[in-house]
Amino acid sequence: MADDNELKIAEGSGKKKLLIMIGASVAILLIAVVAVLFFFSSDDSMPSAGGPGAVTSADGTPAAPTGTAYYVPLPRPFIFNVPGSTRDRLVQIRVQLLVRGSNNDTLAKRHIPLIEGTLLQTFSSANADDLVTAAGKESLRNKALSDLQQELLKVTGTVVVEEVLFTGFVMQ
Repeated sequence: MADDNELKIAEGSGKKKLLIMIGASVAILLIAVVAVLFFFSSDDSMPSAGGPGAVTSADGTPAAPTGTAYYVPLPRPFIFNVPGSTRDRLVQIRVQLLVRGSNNDTLAKRHIPLIEGTLLQTFSSANADDLVTAAGKESLRNKALSDLQQELLKVTGTVVVEEVLFTGFVMQ
């Protein structure tokens, strides 16, 4: 009979230990989730790089961009003809835009027609002989960024797009 009592006591303390271990595991998991959310959260209200009120360092140069990076894919690839020295070429470019903060993400999505029109105009002014080289593609990407920032600045009053990214580039 004494052995039965000891077993019952031992079983009861095992259940208590199990409950304590489960509770401690849940507490550790909650702390980890809160820590991850704290470290990876960002302030989307920070000004965009280069825009009005942009953050600059003490020497006046633009500071590193802050805010969450959002990638805005444009719905359709750009397909256009460009003249070359020997023949005209057909070019297809897929584009995504890098913006910082949810406000700029919303603005970019709201102005997709303006963005597409501006980029198509910039791309159509390119030369096939230049687009064959990596430097020519980089030059076109930089011109597209500059043109796009100027057009969006006129409409929104702020620099919305930080980078124009070519995610696909085919020339025939």
